[in-house]
Amino acid sequence: MSQQTTTTPLTFTVRRHEPELIVPAKPTPRELKPLSDIDDQEGLRFHIPGIHIYQSNPKMGNKNPASVIRDALAKALVFYYPFAGRLKEGPGRKLMVDCSGQGVLFIEAEADVTLKQFGVELQPPFPCREELLYDVPGSSGILDSPLLLIQVTRLLCGAFILAVRFSHTMCDVFGYVQFLTALSEMAKGASTPSMLPV
Repeated sequence: MSQQTTTTPLTFTVRRHEPELIVPAKPTPRELKPLSDIDDQEGLRFHIPGIHIYQSNPKMGNKNPASVIRDALAKALVFYYPFAGRLKEGPGRKLMVDCSGQGVLFIEAEADVTLKQFGVELQPPFPCREELLYDVPGSSGILDSPLLLIQVTRLLCGAFILAVRFSHTMCDVFGYVQFLTALSEMAKGASTPSMLPV
């Protein structure tokens, strides 16, 4: 006779602060940038979610990771200012970025769970993704919506989860990694990214 094991789905509560718009830390060019024909394809008009998990680090001391990332984000947006804009359509449905500096959505949150409670293997599909990456009403459109949404959720153990949703028309995975690298460099105190965007 086989024995069946049932696993109880993980449940926890997330307390989110109000979503806020983070704008570039300094004035940025106000311009209209047409997307390339590759990025403009109909099949790329969607958002990509990503979840990054960071264990507790004693070197962080009492620093709030959400505050550090919020500040670094404003600095990184000076260089990646199109992310703070909004997509518009021109003639023939041609997409362009209105570099308006309106900002990207940022959510600070706390969860009453530890990293250990998520289990040994943290891989997609990630449990409770909706809790860790809140879909702010009105934010998931392609046109006239924020191009980047970030939620930083602190866990009881000192670890935190950085969840990101970005518009695929704006960048591919390589561009996303380049942006996250710049964000992490700014969080560590850099004044300029090691690799500037093109």
